[in-house]
Amino acid sequence: MKLTPHAKHNRAVWEAQSAEYQEKHRLDLEHAPSAWGIWRIPEAELGVLGEVAGLDVLEFGCGGAQWGVALAGAGARVVGLDFSAAQLTHARRYMGEAGVEFPLVEASGEDVPLPDASFDIVFCDHGVMSFAKPELAVPEAARLLRPGGLFAFCRFGPLVEVCWDLAADVISARLEQSYFELDELRYDTIEYWRGYGEWIRIFGDAGLVVEDLIELRAPEGATSTYEGVPYEWARRWPGEVIWRLRK
Repeated sequence: MKLTPHAKHNRAVWEAQSAEYQEKHRLDLEHAPSAWGIWRIPEAELGVLGEVAGLDVLEFGCGGAQWGVALAGAGARVVGLDFSAAQLTHARRYMGEAGVEFPLVEASGEDVPLPDASFDIVFCDHGVMSFAKPELAVPEAARLLRPGGLFAFCRFGPLVEVCWDLAADVISARLEQSYFELDELRYDTIEYWRGYGEWIRIFGDAGLVVEDLIELRAPEGATSTYEGVPYEWARRWPGEVIWRLRK
C-alpha cells in the first residue's frame, strides 16, 4: 500500500483509536447507518445518493462499513475502502453480524488500486475526504467514476476552522482565523482545509461538475456522540457541508 507521509501519520492514528471510536459511535452508526454527518441527518431526507439498487458503489473511507452494509441491503454492489486495517476488522465483524458480504480494500484514497471507471457512485461521510489531501483524493474519485457518475461527500466546512479559538481549543461565535490561510492543519490527525472557491477549482481540474452544496444544520433537538461542534453553534452556522458532484 502506497502512502504519503501524512497518510502514514493518519493511518497510525486510526489504527490506535479505531476500537475506541467504534465503541463510542457504533450504536449511533448502526441505528442510523444511511445518514449524514455528526447529527445523523437521514439520506432519506436529503436524497444525496438517490436510488442505489443495481449500482456499483464505493464507500470512500468506510470505517466499520455500517453505511455500506445498508446500501448492500438496498441492492447496491458495494466495495468498502479504508487505509486502516483495524477499521476493516470492525467492518468484517459487522458484515458478518448483518449477514452481508462485499469486498473490502485496504488502501489510501489518494492511491486506489482499482481500475478506472469502476463505479457509478463514490461517496463518504467524512472518511477519505476528511483526512486526505484533496488535490490527490478528488482526482482519484473522479478516475474511479464512470461517465455521468456521482461523487458525494460530507465533511466539516471552512467555518469550523475559521471560528476555532486556538487558545481555548473551542469553537467560537466569532471569526478567529484567516479564511485565506486554510491549508494543512495538525491535530491528532493531519487534515486539509480549503475555501469554497478552492474546492470548486479542484473539482473542475478533476473533470467534476458541482450539482449541489448542502450546508447542514443540526436538526431541532438533535444530539450527537461526536464532540467539538456544539448543538447551539450548529443550529446557527453550517458546521458540515455535503458536496454533490457529477463526472
